[in-house]
Amino acid sequence: MEFKDYYQIMGVERDASQDEIKRAYRKLARKFHPDVSKASDAESRFKEVGEAYEVLKDPEKRAAYDQLGANWKAGQEFHPPPDWDAGFEFRGGGFTAGDASAFSDFFESLFGEHMAAGFGGSGARRSQAHGEDHHAKVLIDLDDALHGATRTITLHTPVVDKQGHVSTSERRLNVRIPKGVKPGQHIRLANQGSPGAMGGRPGDLYLEIEFRPHPLYRIDGRDLYLNLPVAPWEAALGASVKTPTPSGIIDLKVPPGSAGGLKLRLKGRGIPGSPPGDLYVMLQVALPAADTAQAKEAYRSMAQQFAFNPRSGLGV
Repeated sequence: MEFKDYYQIMGVERDASQDEIKRAYRKLARKFHPDVSKASDAESRFKEVGEAYEVLKDPEKRAAYDQLGANWKAGQEFHPPPDWDAGFEFRGGGFTAGDASAFSDFFESLFGEHMAAGFGGSGARRSQAHGEDHHAKVLIDLDDALHGATRTITLHTPVVDKQGHVSTSERRLNVRIPKGVKPGQHIRLANQGSPGAMGGRPGDLYLEIEFRPHPLYRIDGRDLYLNLPVAPWEAALGASVKTPTPSGIIDLKVPPGSAGGLKLRLKGRGIPGSPPGDLYVMLQVALPAADTAQAKEAYRSMAQQFAFNPRSGLGV
């Protein structure tokens, strides 16, 4: 997937005002409109300009896009950085307007999910005076969900100044992370959204929880997955092996005749909840290196002693 430089497409500088972007769009839309232009690429250019304007006209989309930085070049191979939008605060239910499916894969990868479903909270005003709700995705550590914690988070909010230039402001909040929270769950902070009108109550802030990568565990809902290397003799003969779990080291019984990929379930050792998640241990058979004369001779001896064809299931 290629990176799209929306500023280059629109022919404006990155610090262009919202009015400058609007004027550039009107000029280019007239130039490349398929009913006006005779150029062979008029339709594709018209769509490209429309996509760029969809992002740059909206302060929230524009500020989020700007977070990717100015080092990406048009046409460069691009994949969105993991959780690229974490800590970015949106008003309402997320990105609004536009049809993600009508634009490029690049646009879809950045904005499609948010435009389709928002952040899952209540984005609509419940009355005319009620302040608008805000939404943001935040990253936490697995330990925060296992034990509960209070963390200081930094949120970035788009701001448009009187000259129409877009920037971001920061605010820091102390947030209590409840024990047992899982990916995708929302934490509601009352009265932390937009101020209400005419004395109305402020909106709320909904924080969508995502987890930072863990060096040992993969997280799926409240379940955890651990890849556990075992020696060939441990897998073949069975063994009791030291195994890390969120609550500490245990002795795990590996059944005799275990194959690589075998999944062992440790009930209730995942993220706390009702019911708690499980810990799944995935066995991976690790082979010793044949890096000495003795090790090589041991492998040759095994080859002679075992009538073993690992590719027999392939008919070869």
